[in-house]
Order: sequence, then structure tokens, then C-alpha cells
Amino acid sequence: MRRTAVFLLLVTLTLSAAPSKKKPAVSLAAPDQVPHTIAQFLRTLSKDGRQSVTFKATAIGTRFFFEEPAGVTVYRYVKGNYVRETFVKGGKLGAVVKRFAKT
Repeated sequence: MRRTAVFLLLVTLTLSAAPSKKKPAVSLAAPDQVPHTIAQFLRTLSKDGRQSVTFKATAIGTRFFFEEPAGVTVYRYVKGNYVRETFVKGGKLGAVVKRFAKT
């Protein structure tokens, strides 16, 4: 009985003395500054915070691709702005990027 108690005490002390692993620092995706038009777009997209938003985006060459559940919107760069070129209903980002990479 006494051996068991000593053993349990040693195990408890060993576990409590073990260094605790610190959680890794959280990396933030939000930029330090956001233009007003982008803030309004994100506010509208999330319906003033009532709806979670999931999307993917990438830019290749002079095109910007924005995927949301309904499909992918393709923008092209014109005079300092990205202008909507087309919308691919039901499209996925990878497939649409490949399709437009050929043009």
C-alpha cells in the first residue's frame, strides 16, 4: 500500500514538473489597413455579420479570381482596378484558373 502511494506521488510530481507546451502564436489574416470599399464589400458579403463567409481568391498575371459557393468571378486588371470579366457558375478556383491561363 505504501509503495503504491509513493509511486503515485512520484508520478504526480513528475507530471506536474514537466514543462507545459505553449500554444503557438495565432497568426492574423487581417491587414493593418483596409480601404473603405473593401470594408463595405466584406460587410455586405457577411450580411452585417449575420452570415459566415467562405471564399477563395488568387491573382495570376492581370486577372483576379474570386471563388464563393455559387461559382468563380473573374476580374481583369484595367487602369488600376480589377473589372469583372465574367462569372463561371458552379466553377471551382483551380479549374477556372487553368482555363483562363490558356487565354
